Amino acid sequence: MVTTSLIPAPRHVVPGAGETPLTAHSALHAGPGTEGVGRWLGAALRAATGLPWQEARELAEAGGGVRLALAPALGAEAYRLVSDRTGVLVEGGDAAGVLHGAQTLRQLLGPDAFRRAPVRRDRAWTVPHTTVEDAPRFRWRGLMLDVARHFMPKEGVLRYLDLMSAHKLNVLHLHLTDDQGWRVEIRRYPRLTEVGSWRARTKIGHRASPLWDERPHGGHYTQDDLREIVAYAAERHISVVPEIDVPGHSQAAIAAYPELGNSDVVDTAALTVWDTWGINPNVLAPTEDTLRFYEGVLEELLELFPADAGPFSPFVHIGGDECVKDQWRASRTAREQIAKLGLADEDALQSWFIGHFDRWLAERGRRLIGWDEILQGGLAPGAAVSSWRGYAGGVTAARAGHDVVMCPEQQVYLDHRQDAGPDEPVPIGYVRTLEDVYRFEPVPAELTREERARMLGTQANVWTEVMEDQGRVDYQTFPRLVALSEVAWSELPAPADRDFPGFERRMTEHYRRLDALGVAYRPPTGPRPWQRRPGVLGRPVDGPPPAV
Repeated sequence: MVTTSLIPAPRHVVPGAGETPLTAHSALHAGPGTEGVGRWLGAALRAATGLPWQEARELAEAGGGVRLALAPALGAEAYRLVSDRTGVLVEGGDAAGVLHGAQTLRQLLGPDAFRRAPVRRDRAWTVPHTTVEDAPRFRWRGLMLDVARHFMPKEGVLRYLDLMSAHKLNVLHLHLTDDQGWRVEIRRYPRLTEVGSWRARTKIGHRASPLWDERPHGGHYTQDDLREIVAYAAERHISVVPEIDVPGHSQAAIAAYPELGNSDVVDTAALTVWDTWGINPNVLAPTEDTLRFYEGVLEELLELFPADAGPFSPFVHIGGDECVKDQWRASRTAREQIAKLGLADEDALQSWFIGHFDRWLAERGRRLIGWDEILQGGLAPGAAVSSWRGYAGGVTAARAGHDVVMCPEQQVYLDHRQDAGPDEPVPIGYVRTLEDVYRFEPVPAELTREERARMLGTQANVWTEVMEDQGRVDYQTFPRLVALSEVAWSELPAPADRDFPGFERRMTEHYRRLDALGVAYRPPTGPRPWQRRPGVLGRPVDGPPPAV
């Protein structure tokens, strides 16, 4: 039965007897507060079914069709879908809940409902009689997309927002800057994109690989591109959290503006946008001038990512990870700054750097979030932590009263390989199968009830060093992101007790939905011939990943 193939798994499903037919006479009524969802659903259904889907002005006019309504008592993002002889009713605790219910309706209609044009004009469209009541487990259900290492054009980002919405994910963490590229237009600093968004060539595979792509690579989003992305996301009730990485992972910015680097230690004027991967020793100079520069960057960024575009839109990610201190130790300027500020050492200097932007953002009604290294030296009460090096950073943050997004590298980094076989393209890290991701548990058992309340949720991270185009991103991301979406949304048993065979059975139908959406996922039988990349060196890590 179609209702048993729903993904993510809903809390309650009561199948009925019969079906609701949808015809050329079916109408769509969007009640007060659901108009945006109505426009989206109407466009999606018209495209896929070829039916006219007239907009009903009054509830009674939609008899036998689809009705959308708010029911605040259901709670945030929750929904109830009822299909019976009177038609289909989708109620949501808020507009986001109505949208989630509408996505469930698309699944009930079958895989062809995810297409952009009808494939059979004579097809009969029906919705099985059923009642679905559902609500999310976590508030933050996210995907981190790295567009800095390999640039993803705007259309690709919009496509991923559609894919996220189809899986009831609601946070796009957009990694916009790194050593290998700067992707956001900053008008007061034009060289960030004129210089910093392009590299002369690119390492193919792991950094130890001898292979190079000698073509220049780059691109960036204009400010209007980013406004469009944010607006498109908001229509789908997705918050976009931008990341500007400081003080490490900043060579692209230093290549554009050499004064940002430690010029008393290295010739920063000779630095170019980095063309390989790994942890880079070229980090920002810890000076007041550097702070003023990035305040200017963030002032423009806050205009592009308004705080009212979604529940997590106040957040700004500042990175803070993998900042090598060697240049600071050798820098007279850095040593003088440490003495002037009365700090203990270079680690405290990074804490000062992060703390400055913590306060700066808070003064503007925003919330800082960063990778778990930012815990060193303490944080302001409103700051949050992305726990990536394992669970430990998240546990420490929660116990210190900070909100946490769990995204441990060993569990949900989707650049890690999906199989140990020789056909897996560019094998990176631990083997993380679809089942491994499905059995991932974001909340550590040792937390108290109060500490567990600090868990905003979870996300999968897609780092693109070895993903040169959309097909490679799709392959690494899907179907594992589907499993993560169920972990983030559904009330699942303990990992060992989860019904993975049942999930696999539901995936049989879901692969057809992904096919309709044009997703180049990894098939359960292994990579297709054109998805393999023989001869490209990776960095596989043997054995099961530690739970650290």
